[in-house]
Amino acid sequence: MNLLGQSITRNSLLLGLFALVTATVVAGTWQLTRDEIAEQKRRAEERALLEVVPSDLHDNRMLEDTLPLPAATPGLGLRQDRQLWLARREGKTTAVVVPVVARDGYSGDIELIVGVRADGRISGVRALSHRETPGLGDKVDPGKSDWIHSFRGRSLGNPPAEGWAVRKDGGVFDQFTGATITPRAVVAATHRALVFVQENRDRLFAKPGGATPPEASPAQAPTGNSTSPPAEPGARS
Repeated sequence: MNLLGQSITRNSLLLGLFALVTATVVAGTWQLTRDEIAEQKRRAEERALLEVVPSDLHDNRMLEDTLPLPAATPGLGLRQDRQLWLARREGKTTAVVVPVVARDGYSGDIELIVGVRADGRISGVRALSHRETPGLGDKVDPGKSDWIHSFRGRSLGNPPAEGWAVRKDGGVFDQFTGATITPRAVVAATHRALVFVQENRDRLFAKPGGATPPEASPAQAPTGNSTSPPAEPGARS
């Protein structure tokens, strides 16, 4: 019995030591890769910003010229506190890049950024992340199709409010073959970003040094596209 007890104690100590070493290795690996992951994310964001705001519109470092956006900011559907980016040229704000989340994607959230010029026209839209169906909903990626470019030059008045929908719903934007939910969600989210910019225009396009963060409304929780028609039975993406 004494030998058995000693064996159990020894094995327990060995298991505990193994767990401690494993935890230390995992923590060390995370610590070593954390900065690299953060840098990769920063570079991805910078590439996306440069894709939605043409270089002739800014001479500042947009990644460092930001305003905070609380998660409770109405209309944007944010899951957490974010920031928007300001494009400036010779000190004047020429465009803003707004994060917006389409919570009603076919496979979950679609995180977008929408570039809006000072005159209210869209300079570009990009999907930062999504889990849409390969070959169908993933056509929101510019590498898969040119569909996302159809927003460029659009504004709240072009088309009118009723035109901000896919053709199946009476709007002007194409849906994907065999996929309606994804483009419907992206169109609605892009429109909400435009509405947000219009409602906060004076704050966002203030004179240099005067731009202030938009205020969140605690009484209104962020939503997805609450006005979208229900998904048709059997619809894909």
